[in-house]
Amino acid sequence: MLKLTKTVLAISILGAILWSVRGRAHSSPAAPRFYRVAEREGVWWFIDPAGKPMLSAGVDAIRACPDRIRGTGPCPYLQAIERIYPNHGAWVQATFKRLRAWGFNTIGAWSERDLWDRGLPYTVNLDIASRSGANWQHGKVVDVYAPRFEQTALQIAQKLCAPRKNDPDLLGYFSDNELRWGPDWRGKENMLAMYLEMPPDAPGRQAAVRFLRGRYQGDIQKLNRAWGVEAKNFDSLPLQAATAAYEADANQFLAKMAKRYFTVCARAIHAADPNHLYLGARFAGRPPAPVVRAARAADVVSINIYSFDPRPLVEYVYRLTHRPVLVTEFAFRATDSGLPNTKGAGPKVPNEAARAKAYASFVTHLESLPEAVGYHWFQWSDEPKEGRFDGENSNYGFVTNGDQPYRVFVRGVQRANHAAWRIHQGISSP
Repeated sequence: MLKLTKTVLAISILGAILWSVRGRAHSSPAAPRFYRVAEREGVWWFIDPAGKPMLSAGVDAIRACPDRIRGTGPCPYLQAIERIYPNHGAWVQATFKRLRAWGFNTIGAWSERDLWDRGLPYTVNLDIASRSGANWQHGKVVDVYAPRFEQTALQIAQKLCAPRKNDPDLLGYFSDNELRWGPDWRGKENMLAMYLEMPPDAPGRQAAVRFLRGRYQGDIQKLNRAWGVEAKNFDSLPLQAATAAYEADANQFLAKMAKRYFTVCARAIHAADPNHLYLGARFAGRPPAPVVRAARAADVVSINIYSFDPRPLVEYVYRLTHRPVLVTEFAFRATDSGLPNTKGAGPKVPNEAARAKAYASFVTHLESLPEAVGYHWFQWSDEPKEGRFDGENSNYGFVTNGDQPYRVFVRGVQRANHAAWRIHQGISSP
């Protein structure tokens, strides 16, 4: 254990040194052999290894078996492609051909590794918080002050990032997906309350108590007056209070916690792989402002947006970070698709033609913003009509679970993808 701790500490120190020397990927004027981001004439772009500007148009979950029925049952899509194609490689080739023909240039999150080495940029999910005790589905937060968090970040980066540091096809890394940062669909508690609710010996709870002691100079009566409570001491604080002072304290603690999360992730990733981009933590919806500000540690801020118009959220993120923004999930569901669509994110539309129109409108709105460097659709194939592991049963696919394209939708997607670059380029044109 002592040997592991010394090793982790050494890697951490090296990471901090490399981070300070390296600076941000988007600040280098040189054109390296790897993807980066840069602002040209007031417009942000990904820059490919050849030095050419590009937008990332991608698809998530391009997999032979994306969803099993209720998580453990048969996989309808896999059953279909096994009937259609002679082997897995034939499905990969056909899928790759479709992606290119439909105007996509990026392999999105949770996709087949067999698609990674075929000339299109790809992305990697590291799940650092999830592997450190967080649970995105149930809203359990990670203790960023626990030694396990930083050790896990360093170990994951060494395992998953270091071997890829010389890969010219890698676009970058996501540290996590849809972490909970406060009140949302998973619960009403804010981050300070969730940390105070941790066990007494948890480093996160101890950090929250230290923070509050510092805010009130160790005087519990000052805190009581500010919060409107009657705590006996700092070890018996209520989780929440209904005053402006409490809200200010909660926001300040959230800012500190989020800063530590993003700083630890950024240092670990760039220490193991100084050549590629840290693409952020894939926010869900509108994250709290202190968290968005902390995301400046990433090279790109990634966000999942399930609405017709992405501009309000993208502008909000950019205003607080001045980092380029990548939309990493969006989707629309057609009610005539034959899927129940009773569980899952994203607006519903009447049919596939309306879905194509909504897609084109979303992409047009998004790429009219100078900070928007791309978009990834969720997902390649439909979910099972019986529901996946969490019950979602929606029409997200470009293809059915029988591997048949939604042709009207796909034609609209092709046109929108080919127009996106011209729209984004036109921002800086006279």
